[in-house]
Amino acid sequence: MNALEHAPQMKSKRNLTRFTYENTAFQGWRLCLSRGGVTFTKYFSDKQYGGGRKALEAAEETLEELKALLEGSRRVNGRLSNVTVKKAEKLLGSS
Repeated sequence: MNALEHAPQMKSKRNLTRFTYENTAFQGWRLCLSRGGVTFTKYFSDKQYGGGRKALEAAEETLEELKALLEGSRRVNGRLSNVTVKKAEKLLGSS
């Protein structure tokens, strides 16, 4: 029995993809959002967040924060500024 059988409503959504591969160590959600020529990605592991629903909640909350940051950001020649990219990476916990 896989994780999706326990939670049929846990389907991928816009910018959030569900990963439940039986033969890999990772099960959870991937946040992926592209804006202004930059793609931002973060993984939310079921194991790290204490289950699929909690991982989804964390992913949704982070996605909303990221969208809010990017929507109000300054663009340079149609692309996100380096300052905005760094703020977004900090929000996502990347370098």
